[in-house]
Amino acid sequence: MIAIVDYGAGNIFSVKNALDYLGLDCKLTSDKDEIKAADAVILPGVGAFPAAMAMLEKSGLIDTIKEEAAKKPLLGICLGMQMLFDKSYEDGDWEGLGFIPGEVVRFGKDSDPSWNEENKIPHMGWNSIHFQNNGRLFANLPQDSYDYFVHSYYLQAEDESIVKATTDYSTCIHASVEKDNVFACQFHPEKSSDVGLTILKNFCEI
Repeated sequence: MIAIVDYGAGNIFSVKNALDYLGLDCKLTSDKDEIKAADAVILPGVGAFPAAMAMLEKSGLIDTIKEEAAKKPLLGICLGMQMLFDKSYEDGDWEGLGFIPGEVVRFGKDSDPSWNEENKIPHMGWNSIHFQNNGRLFANLPQDSYDYFVHSYYLQAEDESIVKATTDYSTCIHASVEKDNVFACQFHPEKSSDVGLTILKNFCEI
């Protein structure tokens, strides 16, 4: 069973619908025992980083997620990906879960002096992603496949070796990372047509 963590700030139904379409056993849950019993865990997320972290903390699930990530695959999607890192600068200076070293910053010249001001924020739409470092999520997919993005902040991972896919939106975006049992995508695989479905299927088969 795949546990989709329901903490009040997720794109949970679209993720569940995608897994249902694939015929995979999955469940929306905020129950610690169900998360512990799952074969893999998905941490979705949309909205603002500070509010989402507050809701996750209020749910009492942080310790459970940390414990289970040491034992089984964990996938963070969009904001769920950003929460896995050390820190976000979304409307302040906020601590993340700290699973993976790195920071989340806003598009613009503050984070990248070469930023093109003509680019709209949020970054919204389909972008091709470049695979690197043999990411397991991207097995059986052609290079430069397209995925769907919606975000105003992006990841700067400390360790380039964990970056498994990148895309360009005036700046280089770390679109997907993988470290031990922890996987993450800035894009929305559940909204990325057949490519996204393949990514979800690959994750559930790890």
